[in-house]
Amino acid sequence: MKNRKGFSLLELLIVVAIILIIATIAIPSLLRSRQAANESSAVGNMRNLNTAQVSYSSTNGVYGRISDLIAARLLDDRYQNLNFNGYRYTVVLLSASRNYSAFATGVASSTSKYDYYTSPDFVIRYSTASSRAPNGMAGDPVQ
Repeated sequence: MKNRKGFSLLELLIVVAIILIIATIAIPSLLRSRQAANESSAVGNMRNLNTAQVSYSSTNGVYGRISDLIAARLLDDRYQNLNFNGYRYTVVLLSASRNYSAFATGVASSTSKYDYYTSPDFVIRYSTASSRAPNGMAGDPVQ
């Protein structure tokens, strides 16, 4: 008898096929989990942004831009990034800085499904665009 070592080409192809089948099943659920984690993070970051706005306005009498909140050390500099856990954060000051709207806008559909916004009432809501909010919940508060 010959003393054979190693695997045949057929055996290796079968193993590769099995790995591809498992990856095909696992990757979509992994992406959905990542999306859900990014959305939870975005809601938490919007809460942090609201808290920073309260602190900033109690000290300065007006609301601030993200750069103002970072300079006052109320937020860290990740909020200025174009991709912070799949979201871009912006603050729009209204009526001489006595009012604001803060937005968490998804960077890509693969990393974020919904967009969020908030104002001085500190309620975090889904986007008013029906394509970026859960079905029938555009503009509604996040539960």
